[in-house]
Amino acid sequence: MSTAWIPGAVSATFKAMPLTADEIIALLVDCRLKAVEWSENAHVLPDDPVGAAQLRQKTEAAGLRIAGYGSYFRLGENELPGQAFGKSLASAKALGAPLIRVWAGTHASAQVDDEHFCCLAQEAALIAEMAAREQIKVAFEWHKNTLTDTNESAQRLLRVANHPNLYCLWQPTVALTPKERTRGIAMMRHKLLNFHVYSWPDGKRGPLNAAEWQYYLDAAADLGSVHCALLEFVRDNTIEQFRADAKTLLNLLESGECNG
Repeated sequence: MSTAWIPGAVSATFKAMPLTADEIIALLVDCRLKAVEWSENAHVLPDDPVGAAQLRQKTEAAGLRIAGYGSYFRLGENELPGQAFGKSLASAKALGAPLIRVWAGTHASAQVDDEHFCCLAQEAALIAEMAAREQIKVAFEWHKNTLTDTNESAQRLLRVANHPNLYCLWQPTVALTPKERTRGIAMMRHKLLNFHVYSWPDGKRGPLNAAEWQYYLDAAADLGSVHCALLEFVRDNTIEQFRADAKTLLNLLESGECNG
């Protein structure tokens, strides 16, 4: 089954501009985008179900899909992880988010010994079960200096945690080559949810590269189901560049070659 893509954006993209939630909604609608991942602290606070519910109403009234809740909960960072995660989960539930983004620890996988790795995996299973009770998926940020910094470590984390409610987001991690990135898509294909879309040539923010992203989308063409392609990291943090990137993304997805 082919993959269907919904174009959107991550609200953390606009922190440096800065834009309010209302301004972000208006911009996304004007750019013909269809989804948004609302970011914790930037636009939705943890343990603020009232504020999250209000933002949900505004988002849905504008015809936008809520792609997820971008929390900053990290494995291994809290003495009482269930209590800390519960605050983010409360906002995610009120927001109507289908998934909550979390971070797979605070160190690169190469720096984590087996004992600590297993502890983090146990914590991952704990929060996955909490979220499952609310019918919300838990998705790890795909990022350097965490246990998802390599394809193999991310796969190991999901295997050791061994909980059906654990997934991963995906992005073109700078530390990996394009071939390694697409190999990760193949390795993790049944556990990948939304994609964060940006281009960082030589480790610096650039305009969204259509050829680069055609390569990634081709690799993900048979993931099946519906996934959100969410713009993130705009060159020079300008609205003009965001609009240009949005146009590039829409052209890619509307070409018919990437959209199921």
